[in-house]
Parts: sequence; C-alpha cells; structure tokens
Amino acid sequence: MSDIAVGVDHVTKSFRMYHERNQSLKSAIMRGRTSVHEDFLALDDVSFDVPAGSTFGLIGSNGSGKSTLLKCLANIYYPNKGAITHFGKIAAMLEVGSGFHAELSGRENIFLNGSILGMSKKEVTRKFDEIVDFSGVEQFIDQPVKNYSSGMYVRLGFAIAINVDPDILVVDEVLAVGDAEFQEKCFQKFRDFKAAGKTVILVSHSMPTVQAMCDQTAWLDHGVLKAAGPAKSTIKAYLKSLNVEPD
Repeated sequence: MSDIAVGVDHVTKSFRMYHERNQSLKSAIMRGRTSVHEDFLALDDVSFDVPAGSTFGLIGSNGSGKSTLLKCLANIYYPNKGAITHFGKIAAMLEVGSGFHAELSGRENIFLNGSILGMSKKEVTRKFDEIVDFSGVEQFIDQPVKNYSSGMYVRLGFAIAINVDPDILVVDEVLAVGDAEFQEKCFQKFRDFKAAGKTVILVSHSMPTVQAMCDQTAWLDHGVLKAAGPAKSTIKAYLKSLNVEPD
C-alpha cells in the first residue's frame, strides 16, 4: 500500500475564455472563422502529495483554483499538462445534488447516484437504510428531490458518497449548508475514515474547520501553489497574506 493517497504532479489547467463569439455564418466569414478569446490559467504547475490516511485541506480565496483542482481529482476535468495519480477508490462530493435527477424521488436518486458512483444495485439495497438514516430525510424519501431544500440535497448526497466506502473522499464546501448537528455527524465520519486508514480531501473557507480537521493543507492563490505542509503553519501564512490574525 502506498503511503501517498494522491499525487499531483506539475498540473496545469487552462480554459478558453471567449470575448466575442461568432453569432452567424456571416460573422464567421468576416472574421475568417475565428472568435476573439484568451486562455485563462486556472492551475499553474501545481505539485504536492496527499498522505494516505490523512485529512487534507485545500485553502485559498475565491478564484484560487481549488474547485478546478478538485474536479481534476475527480476526473471531471483533465489537466492540460501534468498528471494526477490516486491510489485507491475515489468518491467525490463536489456540488449540491450533483448527479441527482430533480423529478425523481429521494429513494430513486439514491439508486441512481449510487450507480453513478460505482455501487451495484445490491450494494445500494444493503446500505439503503444507513444512507437514509444518515441523511435525515426519511420523511421525504419518496418525494421528488426538486422539492428538497439545499440542506436536504446536501445531506442525502453526502450520505450516498460516504457509503460508497471509498479509499479517498473528496468534499467541496458541502458542510457549509448543513446544520450544526449534521456537521458534527460529518466530522465524526471523517474521524472514522481516518481511523480506518482512509483519506479525506476537503475544501473549506472556514479556517477553524480546516485547522480542527486537517493534518496538512495546500494553499492556492490564482492557480499557483503558495505553500503545502502542516495545516497550522500553512493556514497562518494564508491568513497573514490577507492581513488577518489567526485565532
């Protein structure tokens, strides 16, 4: 078993930003079939390792590249350069209700989302009661999820993701929506994951949460890795750059 859960090796990711698109055949001909654009560098030669069995935080201001990196980790995006290697089964909870079908019930979406995340129907059936219990949406499980609040969406989506039983769980700000009781259930699940030798990669704007939960962190700033290492020192450097005193 590798002592590294995820290796991020010189990862660069850019997006083409169009200023003016060709709206018609005539405009395409007039411009020689080209549109005005520039490349936006979301990640610029980022490298770090995530130790196996750790809770690892990604921090940085809005637009720093955190969510882009998480989507690369989850194979939603692919780097233009560099590579990401993960050792073990990975599950990602990146957006509220990602993978849900609004017209289907919570029950149907558990099976749908579970299959998207790689679970068999038999596995989902076996874990169904545990998923529903963790999510706390028992009363609404046969209602269409389009009628769910954002908090219910998050609780159900998170409950499915953690029951995939991954080696690596990637989580993007989902705890910001849940109430205090649900957050504590999530924190306990992270602690259980760590005790079982599993790895959690967590994005959060809450520095107290990152400091309390994470062993190590990586700090991104406009797509550039500014620091990676022990959570306390990395958070301190990040807050200092914002002229904020750490608690």
